[in-house]
Amino acid sequence: MTIVDSNVTSQIIKQEQSDAGMLHFFNHIAVVEFNEGLHLDLNSGRKTINDLMNFFGNTKPFGLIANRVNSYSISLLETPEVKSIFPNMVAYGIVSHNEAGRMNAIIESSFCSSDNISYDNLYEALDTVNKRVQDKIMMSLN
Repeated sequence: MTIVDSNVTSQIIKQEQSDAGMLHFFNHIAVVEFNEGLHLDLNSGRKTINDLMNFFGNTKPFGLIANRVNSYSISLLETPEVKSIFPNMVAYGIVSHNEAGRMNAIIESSFCSSDNISYDNLYEALDTVNKRVQDKIMMSLN
């Protein structure tokens, strides 16, 4: 299910389209749906990176969810560089809609410092990622 087909569509604050796919912004979460067949690296994801930076800056805690409604590949060797661009990304999740997507999520999770990042549905990912972001915000207030 795409984010616009879900019951949280009315909560989307902003949307950005790029050659790589569609980015949907909520208050403290962004959901990205990359295009079929894309090879995602720093070059192909540049606009997405810029859009995230423009919306969240480099201090506002946020979470990112990759809703894998399409099949695409990721340059995992660039993961540390992407993480360094977003020191304020405190939660990450991948929604897999098939077995291949779940296998990719397991591989991607080995490059993340978060707890479980693989989810079977969008609502579970939104709930968990939002809770992790809110927990981080509360911790920073103490």
